[in-house]
Amino acid sequence: MPEKSKIYFVSDVHLGALMLKNKREHEIRFANWLDFISNDVSELYLLGDIFDFWYEYKNVVPKGFTRILGKIANLTDRGIAVHFFTGNHDAWVYDYLPFETGVILHRHEYITDILGKKFFLAHGDEHDVSYKGYHLVKKIFLNKTLQWFYSCLHPNFAFHLAYKWSKSSRLARNEIEEEFKIKNEGMYKFAECYLSKDCIDYFIFGHRHRMANEKIGSSSNFVLLGDWIKYNSYGVFDGNNFELKIFSESIL
Repeated sequence: MPEKSKIYFVSDVHLGALMLKNKREHEIRFANWLDFISNDVSELYLLGDIFDFWYEYKNVVPKGFTRILGKIANLTDRGIAVHFFTGNHDAWVYDYLPFETGVILHRHEYITDILGKKFFLAHGDEHDVSYKGYHLVKKIFLNKTLQWFYSCLHPNFAFHLAYKWSKSSRLARNEIEEEFKIKNEGMYKFAECYLSKDCIDYFIFGHRHRMANEKIGSSSNFVLLGDWIKYNSYGVFDGNNFELKIFSESIL
């Protein structure tokens, strides 16, 4: 890896979300961030819920997002690995997105070595031990038979249902809880348990729309990447240190 190259991590951009005051402005801001990192990015990890909703019919895909898809394709065309993790909002990715943009698709956690450090990477919804009811809902969403029935709906109606569901979410209603104690987090508890059987240097999660970079165990770090609804946050690893940062267009 070139001396100045870095590994970037981002999650929960929620492109196209109805809660956004200006969806176009939101997309342009994220596109500007992709331009900002393009000079020194070695690998990019998109850790889920990049889109507020994504569904691929055989011959129909969601409209919009052309700036983002183009930026990602430009990166992969240059030989930069871009990893796309499905989140709970954009789980229905099939072959179009990987084929057209060149992303490496991950439907579950990905454990990998990056510059001598061991990373556990995931969106995090599957690893929140406190979301017991949610896991049942996700199994329903990922049921192949139900997905086939959903694909039979006209796209206008299907997308209307999806965005209506998204609009009713806790995030859309601005009901993120005020109290935040990292050690009470379900994903933190999962990571603690995981460390009892395997060594991990960095646990990197999205999903919670919170920012955290905390020590866990004797020599590991637990990271929540925040989001692009409130923070415009991202993570960066240079081979020695991992940092959480906030993107501001004033630095361009």
